[in-house]
Amino acid sequence: MARMTTEAAQPRVALPGRETLAPAALFWQFAPAISVVGLFVLWQTLATSGVFNQYLLPPVTAVFQRVATEVLNGEFFLNAAHTLYRALAGFSIAAALGVTIGVTMARVRLIHWFFDPIVSVGFPMPKVAFLPVFMLWFGAYDASKITLIAFAAFFAITANTVAGTQGVDRHLVWSARSLGASNRKILWTVILPAALPQILTGFQIAMPLAMIVTIVAEMLMGGIGLGGAMIRAQRFADSIGVFSGIVQIGFTGFVVIFAVRWLRRYLLSWHEEAKH
Repeated sequence: MARMTTEAAQPRVALPGRETLAPAALFWQFAPAISVVGLFVLWQTLATSGVFNQYLLPPVTAVFQRVATEVLNGEFFLNAAHTLYRALAGFSIAAALGVTIGVTMARVRLIHWFFDPIVSVGFPMPKVAFLPVFMLWFGAYDASKITLIAFAAFFAITANTVAGTQGVDRHLVWSARSLGASNRKILWTVILPAALPQILTGFQIAMPLAMIVTIVAEMLMGGIGLGGAMIRAQRFADSIGVFSGIVQIGFTGFVVIFAVRWLRRYLLSWHEEAKH
């Protein structure tokens, strides 16, 4: 009893660094926003200082007022929905084809021999240059835009899928085969899970490319969408509308990249990288 009383009377010693780590972690959590806020402050300062004509560089306040107006009247959501539809449709087609062809290239020598030069040449090629061709083939509407987006995203996904599939530890495949697993079961239970981190890296590269190509295609071809709204503002000499479009495109792209990053963490919750 006396021993328990003595232990209770002793003051508890706080673990070193526990109080100091919380503010530091909080700071680093919000650190990325500091550069964005600093950029907007610099923008507002330059726009109101008289260094630049406000037509060429409108104030941040006027731009965000336009953004708020388009959010409230629903125009932003209408344009963003069309842009995301085209980007996600093209990306989904590219993902289905890229993963299928990439895995087949890594496992079948003849398929690798046929597709490897195409992927090697097409990967660094500027895909927007094919827009006139796709417009001739599929018309000036969504079909040509989605085809161009799928074409642009296909090569990054395929290349990363090939690299990920070829990098699978052969001992895992040999072990599964020695236990009597069929080729199909080995593919679904060994090869694809092991190659999934590299495949998702291809997705993270391809999704921003899909967004970029979507915006460029909308700006060149017009129509409803974030890129189309921005080019319409430029045609009517609406500089606030142009900068408002830049802000809206940046925000939408950030949401898309964050969603792909979250999807990677969710799908790789079992993987070693989720512990870091």
